[in-house]
Amino acid sequence: MYFNHWSKVPASLWKWSNFSPEEIACRGTGKIGFDPLTMTRLQRLREILGAPIILNSAFRSPEHNQAVGGASGSQHLKGIAFDVSMANHDPVRFEAAAREVGFTGFGFYRRNNFIHIDTGPAREWGERWSVKADEKDTAAPRFSPPPKHRPEKVTHDKAAGATAVGASGALGLVSVVLGAIGDLSPTAQIVAVLGAVLLSLGGLYLIREKVREYIT
Repeated sequence: MYFNHWSKVPASLWKWSNFSPEEIACRGTGKIGFDPLTMTRLQRLREILGAPIILNSAFRSPEHNQAVGGASGSQHLKGIAFDVSMANHDPVRFEAAAREVGFTGFGFYRRNNFIHIDTGPAREWGERWSVKADEKDTAAPRFSPPPKHRPEKVTHDKAAGATAVGASGALGLVSVVLGAIGDLSPTAQIVAVLGAVLLSLGGLYLIREKVREYIT
């Protein structure tokens, strides 16, 4: 079913008490498309988990899907996919419950702390959580705006690339300084050596901190 705006959905058609048309609607345009069977599975999942399901993304209109870089064949376009925050769920228990109620597509976005679920073809991608998260009973909002995206792999991280370039440049400068140290006065030599050490340590620190983001 499709409506040009979530506010146009007749109350008589909406059967899922823990969700509203606004939650399911496209975040960019307000348009809404939904599949009743998939919505029933989402409602059942909510009942099994006994905690709010925070939707980062549900239905997407074609224009919004393109704007956020979604796949051209995304299940979000069909109204049968949801990106669910793990802020208040144990990912392992969530996945098991989602499979139990009939979801078949799973995407794991550990660094961005959400799981994609859909009722399209059976498949899965991404990296599961390495450590079981603690279950939380704290109150949570019923839905939220999309979180700031973080690259799932270091090869996709522009900041990591910039860090590597900066660290390489610092080490290159150290090499130049040390190569010319013989032409300096004793005092200048000491200053140059100390500066080189500080530059080296700074570069190594930046690399270490960036690596730690991907192993924690």
